[in-house]
Amino acid sequence: MTIPVLEVSGLSRFFGGLPAVRDISMRVTAGERRLLLGPNGAGKTTFFNLIAGDFPPSQGEIRIFGENVTGKSANQRTHLGMARTYQIITLFPKNTLLHNVVISLVGLRKLRFNPWSDLRRQAALWDEARATLALVGLDHLAERTVMETSYGERRRLEIAMALAQKPRLLLLDEPLAGLSADERKDVQRLLQSIPRDVTIVMIEHDMDVALAFADVITVMQHGQVVVEGSRADVVADPKTREVYLGH
Repeated sequence: MTIPVLEVSGLSRFFGGLPAVRDISMRVTAGERRLLLGPNGAGKTTFFNLIAGDFPPSQGEIRIFGENVTGKSANQRTHLGMARTYQIITLFPKNTLLHNVVISLVGLRKLRFNPWSDLRRQAALWDEARATLALVGLDHLAERTVMETSYGERRRLEIAMALAQKPRLLLLDEPLAGLSADERKDVQRLLQSIPRDVTIVMIEHDMDVALAFADVITVMQHGQVVVEGSRADVVADPKTREVYLGH
């Protein structure tokens, strides 16, 4: 049997005795586009934080590429081939877009252990960063600072920084949030262009986005999985209607 890219078993997280995530089990296969859908407060971002290693689960197990990473740090998980973006954009606003991507590239290389290294002399690194910006259509803005860009361009930059790490598993936390209609189309085209050797798990609120993007949809509510399956299965399930319409 093929080893799943991501597998979680009985995953729970409690804050002060209150469950944010409760007994979630999930298998994501190689190349899959998995979408986590649900209202605010459903536990989606907490679930991502557990997978990424931002904090440990109260119960359960997490495996990435077959390896048990439940007790491993976020950095160790990144070195296995996982990258993520955040619901709230985390960039260096006074630095150029190019410099932001270079910093992302350095994070997985031995250069990060050398405080005396002059990054300006690492020509190959800067060339790779420019090529990564070109993938998301931002190479023409490479020398512009982050604070001089639009919100949509920052979203694309954050995805570029994740792609720079050459992930095999990419976690995207609401990459379309707060975007205009045109910006959403740009980012959706970008996501569709990512090759299938990168497995994507994405958080989103919009059912239309889910239907256009996902192979498998997981609907969450109150920290639990309430519906999971293909696009057709999820749309047809009355529990989905209950989550979104309240009846």
